[in-house]
Amino acid sequence: MIIGVPKEIKEGENRVAMTPAGVHTLVRDGHTVLVETNAGLGSGLLDEEYVQQGARIVSLSEVFDRPDLIVKVKEPLEKEWPRLKTGKILFTYLHLASSIELTKALLKKGITGVAYETVQDKYGNLPLLVPMSEVAGRMAIQLAMRFLEADYGGRGILLSGVPGVPPAEVVVLGCGVAGYNAAKVAAGQGAHVTIIDIDHSRLKYVDDVLHGNVTTMFSNPYTIQRVVGYADVLIGAVLVPGARAPVLVTKDMVSEMKPGSVIIDVSVDQGGSVETTRPTTHGEPIYKVHEVIHYGVPNIPASVPRTSTYALTNATLPYIRDIATKGLRKAAEDDLSLAKGINLVRGVVTHPAVAQSFNEKWKSWDKAI
Repeated sequence: MIIGVPKEIKEGENRVAMTPAGVHTLVRDGHTVLVETNAGLGSGLLDEEYVQQGARIVSLSEVFDRPDLIVKVKEPLEKEWPRLKTGKILFTYLHLASSIELTKALLKKGITGVAYETVQDKYGNLPLLVPMSEVAGRMAIQLAMRFLEADYGGRGILLSGVPGVPPAEVVVLGCGVAGYNAAKVAAGQGAHVTIIDIDHSRLKYVDDVLHGNVTTMFSNPYTIQRVVGYADVLIGAVLVPGARAPVLVTKDMVSEMKPGSVIIDVSVDQGGSVETTRPTTHGEPIYKVHEVIHYGVPNIPASVPRTSTYALTNATLPYIRDIATKGLRKAAEDDLSLAKGINLVRGVVTHPAVAQSFNEKWKSWDKAI
């Protein structure tokens, strides 16, 4: 199979969907890998490194026209839509539930879209979302520490506090991978952390693993309103696979937060879990509502592209190998976790959560391919 690796063009996006090591493996398997010129530069990976492992460096048009399988990091932007050709397989983070425009464009183009974020194993784990959720969760605290500083309009407090001065109050909505990693780092910094979820087993796990350094609370509207009111930092880390993130924090709740407090909504790539959240960019990452700083960058891991690229491609490569070697149908039949990643097939929605987000009909992937 011919596999294409385009250069990402989303603002601030320096990750790349494949490392030279991945190229080495796929070429050894007998496949052809086309890498767009300077695709890996943002992650410190030079064209020469790809060539040494057997890749062919190609132009923008070639990297979209020739491959059977196109692997990316982020969803295609509007300027990339015209380059997509009917019948191509696109394997990337799609986050379709947050964009009806993208969904309609890919359906019109007849693209088969396989989304990293909905690949799900029999235990409910999301193996291709985990590495980036780990990065995003940890980065959320790093970002919160920065924007709490007075230079950015923050409350001017140190996350850890000092002897005689209490630490910051960090509230984390969601006890999944991103939320857990945010809580872990915040607690490690010495903050007082409260984490909220609807899953008792996850709350018990956090309580056991973090040895009581984090307060766990069951999620309901009353509890959320209460903890948001005293938060210096609020981390939104709620996820429903394939669907829009539920809005748990209302405008009224935000209006009751302390001036200069900080919201980092990791869920923004799925629409956001805070009503006042909107997508921002790495160039202009923050804005204020009710004197509360909001950070809404949807591709947080792009700030640390080398770490993120290696973490992501370590996880995606086995799936890329299966698709390239077996074809998508056979690969999905053999691995039902991959089957759950199939969101679109040639003009048909094949994921129920995506369909529900837009009140659309859907068809099982195996009947659409």
